[in-house]
This record gives sequence, C-alpha cells and structure tokens, in this order.
Amino acid sequence: MDFPVVDFALASVPVMAAVIGWLTNWLAIQMLFYPVHFVGLGPRLGWQGVVPRKAEKMAHICIDRTLAQFGSLNTIYRKLEPERIIEQVITRVTPRLDEYVDEVMYEIQPVLWDNLPGFVRQRVYRWARAQLPARIEALVEDIGDDLAELVDLKALLSRELEQHPDLMNRVFKEAGSVELRSVIRSGAIIGGLLGLLILPLWLTHPEPWVLPLAGFGVGFLTNYFAINRIFRPLEPRRFLFGRVQGLFLLRQNEISEVWSRLVAEELITVEKVADAMLNGRHGDRTRVIIQKHMRPLLDNSLVLKLTAQVSIGMTGYAELKKIMNEKAVAATRNVFADPRFNHDRAPVVAQALSEQMKELTPAQFQDVLRPAFREEEFKLMLVGGLLGACAGVVQLGVVTWWP
Repeated sequence: MDFPVVDFALASVPVMAAVIGWLTNWLAIQMLFYPVHFVGLGPRLGWQGVVPRKAEKMAHICIDRTLAQFGSLNTIYRKLEPERIIEQVITRVTPRLDEYVDEVMYEIQPVLWDNLPGFVRQRVYRWARAQLPARIEALVEDIGDDLAELVDLKALLSRELEQHPDLMNRVFKEAGSVELRSVIRSGAIIGGLLGLLILPLWLTHPEPWVLPLAGFGVGFLTNYFAINRIFRPLEPRRFLFGRVQGLFLLRQNEISEVWSRLVAEELITVEKVADAMLNGRHGDRTRVIIQKHMRPLLDNSLVLKLTAQVSIGMTGYAELKKIMNEKAVAATRNVFADPRFNHDRAPVVAQALSEQMKELTPAQFQDVLRPAFREEEFKLMLVGGLLGACAGVVQLGVVTWWP
C-alpha cells in the first residue's frame, strides 16, 4: 500500500505560523511588564514595560472609577470600624504617655519638671491618662469626617508607585495569571489556523514576499486577537455550543478579590494613609485637628497650667503647648506603623473595594484594567508583526531550499 508523500517544507508553514503566534503573544506579554525601568539609548530610543510605565495613570483611573463608586474614602474609613482605631491609639499611646509628658517638660523646662514634687507629677500623669480616651475618640471621629479632604489619594498612589514601579506588575500578574497564560497558548492556535490559510496562498502565489508578509500578518493579528480576547466581548455571547466573554470579564469576581487584596496590602494601608494625612498636601490641616483635640490635655491640667505659667510665663507656656502638639503628631504617626494592626485592617479595605468592583458593569470593570493595554496596543501588535515577518523570511528559506 502506497502512502502519500508528505512535503515537509510545505507542512512547516502552518507549524511555523503556530510558533510565530505563540512567540509573538509571549513577547507581547513580556513587553507589558518588562523591563521595570526604562532601558535604552535615550528618552525615545528604548523601552519600559507598559504596566510600570503607565502604573501611575492606571492607579488614578482605578481610584476614579472604583473608589468613586461608593462615595469617598470616608466610606472605607467607616468600614475600618473607628472604635478599633480608637482602641489601637489608646493601647499604643497609654503605656508611653508618662514618657511623652516627661519628654515635653524636659525639652521646654527641665529645671521646673525636676523640682516639681513627685505627687504633682503623678497627678499630671493621672490627669493625662484619664483625659486621653475622650480626646482620642473625638480626634478619630473628627478626622473620619474629613478624611477624604485630608488625604490626597492620587498623590499617595503616585508616590508609592514611583518608589515601587514593579508593584502594579505584581497586581496584574497575580490577578490575571491564568488569563495571561491562556492568551499565550491561544497564540499558537490562532497562528496555526492562519498558517493553514497561508498555505494555499503560497501554493498559488509562490512569490518571495508572500511568506514574510504573511508572517507579519500572523504576528500582528495574533497579538490583536490576544489583547482583545482579554476584554472582548464585553457581555457573554453564544458561540457554537457555549458562551464566550472576555477572559478578565469572565472572572470578574475572582480578579476583583485578588486586585483588591493587593491594593489594600500594598497601596491603601492604614499606615500609608495616615502618613499621607500628616505629611501630604493637607498635612497642616491635619495637624490643626490633632492639636485641637490634644490641647485640652494641657489646658485642663490646672496644676501643670498654673505651675508652668508662674515658672515660665505665658510665652513659655505657649511654647510648651507647641511642643506638646508636635509630640502628639509624632505619636499619631508611630501608632499606625504597627504591622499587626495594618495586617488586621487590610482585609476590611480589600472587602470594601472588592464588593464595589464586583458590582461594576462589564464596561466599567474593563476600564479599570484596560488602560495599560489600550494606549500601547498598536505598538505591541506592530512588534508582533515585525517578529512574524522575520520568521516569514526564515520560512521562505525553508520552503525554498528544503531538499
């Protein structure tokens, strides 16, 4: 029995097209994330991964379109349970309250403080400890009401992403790892199918330009299909025996949970929000609020007030209050640097974000993630096409000189 002779040179056309499809999709994914820092010979001749390069803009879009869905930062703050924040502040400050009072007094009037009778100092300590819970409760409540105005969230995100340009890479890669692998695999399938279409074209028009041009088309189109497969179609559509939808959209709930967890653990932590509140654009206003609530600790301590005014005068007393306020600000900063408290509160922020992301429409959900892809899509497809054209030149050599 005679078997048909297989022309391996011609059979290699769809195989090479499949390889081109897989390779160009793999390269497109790599170009999305790497290199993290710009590599090149000048500001225009080089490349930086799309995601780290667009990280700041993407984060701002995320805040505009996700956080805005449920009002403001104040809403998240309420979900953090202000009573837990009050408890945290009191727990961390109370053991050191006597030390804070000593630091203030030794800084402004060490002789006075050293010569005060021990029972007077103890009375001051007890007064401060008794006053602290009410002062902290009022402070936390006041800050919570104005948190959205005290914290420039976009500035916070910009600063964090500038210091950690790989952070958004990790968000995307963990949130969409399954989809990204699927995109790479689909490149081989699409490339192979396109290769089957190229084969009759080559048989009818065996011109030297056909395979390089076809290779360009395979590389360009596989990248086009790959990028759009992540986000298209927006709504589920029936196709053959099932339904299809954009890969990221199909797993909106799972991706929302991963995205929100990473944002809560890496970007919008209690510590970083507190730091932005104290040191950001509206830091002066935050300090005024802290000082407003901490001042009664000094003003209401009659023994200390009278002793200080007699000993150091009104000017010195004013300086004493200024230093006391500065210590209060420093203590506030230290309170929220507790890793355990940040770890404990992160799931609360993550859940709040996740709930809102899950409620986004497919079009809204796409717009949270796609900006990283959209602005660079053509470049990625063009690079895929050029790589495919190079592979087409190799393919031309194979089919031309194969024995």
